[in-house]
Amino acid sequence: MWSSLRNPLVLFPVLMAGGILLITMGIRQSMGLYVGPINTSTGLGITSISLALAVGQFVWGAIQPLAGAAADHWGPRPVLLVGLLVMMLGALLTPWMDTTLGMSMTLGVLSAAGSGACSFSVLIGAAAQRLPAQARGAASGLINAGGSLGQFVLAPVTQKLIQTLGWMGAMWSSAVMTLLAIPLVLGLASERGAAAPAATSGGGMREALGEALRDRSYWLLHLGFFTCGFHIAFLITHLPTEIDLCGLAPSVASWSLALIGVANIAGSVYVGACTNRYRSKYLLAWMYGSRAVLVMLYLALPKTEWVFYGFAIGLGATWLATVPPTAAIVGKLFGVRYLATLFGLTLLSHQIGGFLGAYLGGLVLSANGDYSWMWWADIVLAGLAAVIHLPIRELPIEPAQA
Repeated sequence: MWSSLRNPLVLFPVLMAGGILLITMGIRQSMGLYVGPINTSTGLGITSISLALAVGQFVWGAIQPLAGAAADHWGPRPVLLVGLLVMMLGALLTPWMDTTLGMSMTLGVLSAAGSGACSFSVLIGAAAQRLPAQARGAASGLINAGGSLGQFVLAPVTQKLIQTLGWMGAMWSSAVMTLLAIPLVLGLASERGAAAPAATSGGGMREALGEALRDRSYWLLHLGFFTCGFHIAFLITHLPTEIDLCGLAPSVASWSLALIGVANIAGSVYVGACTNRYRSKYLLAWMYGSRAVLVMLYLALPKTEWVFYGFAIGLGATWLATVPPTAAIVGKLFGVRYLATLFGLTLLSHQIGGFLGAYLGGLVLSANGDYSWMWWADIVLAGLAAVIHLPIRELPIEPAQA
């Protein structure tokens, strides 16, 4: 598994993809830090800003299958370059917006669409087609860890930029940071790469989509990933506000987000490696179940600085570590020829959940003054997600050959 990644020709595109995700996901996962400053500056209200970010959650997911299909057809490089430019444009225009519609168009559409085009479906799909089957899980974990490293690095940087330059200056700075990913995109192989033999019986994308949409296991995977999106979007959008409601300093929020990121580096790499040792559906069931337990523990504990740090580390252990086993199941069921498209559709389900997590969090806070109902909804959904992964069709792991 790991020995395959020691080959520089194999490792290089994996590192380039992880670096791209470091920048795009690091910027995207720090957006919750802007909620309070934007509200203070524009007076739009938490609900309106939550709606703009919720639109972004949906758009980020909706673009995944489209970007994946484009990458399957034309290769990843043009898709990634266009995505970076659109993401940069959204960050440049956001400070000029003072209406809900304007924020929804820049943060919700442009920034999210650009980030989504440079995200998991395109990057993991591109890497999978260049790797032997036994290395794909580890490679997905490494690529995924790039996004978590970005959150660890850029969340404190973003908080410091907001404090020194104001939220507008920080947003413009993030636009400049987006440009740093261009050399990494150019470093990826320009050709599409030869696909590994696909499990799909048909010869084209339409046949692959038809087979997937008729498969019950594929739909169960969608339902579980919907819950993952609800969980992550609620927390990434509203955890800073939750910390503020507890009377703690803004630095606690930025360091909590950073700790989520650094913990998920270890979680993503470990879970990616485990996809070749354990069935992915059991890994996913365990991770979703652990989230329900963790949130219940959080609700029972006093809300101190160190409780939030411990909570963040626990969250980070499974934060985006669900991506490698989810992609692995899609690849096992249908092959990797259209993995970017089929996994992109599961990411759309993820982000429909993300839309609800981000937006309902704002509605609940406005109506009740706290997030109690959201925490309990998160517990119930995580428990259900753990259960529905068990009947997914997945062959047992075969012992590795010498």
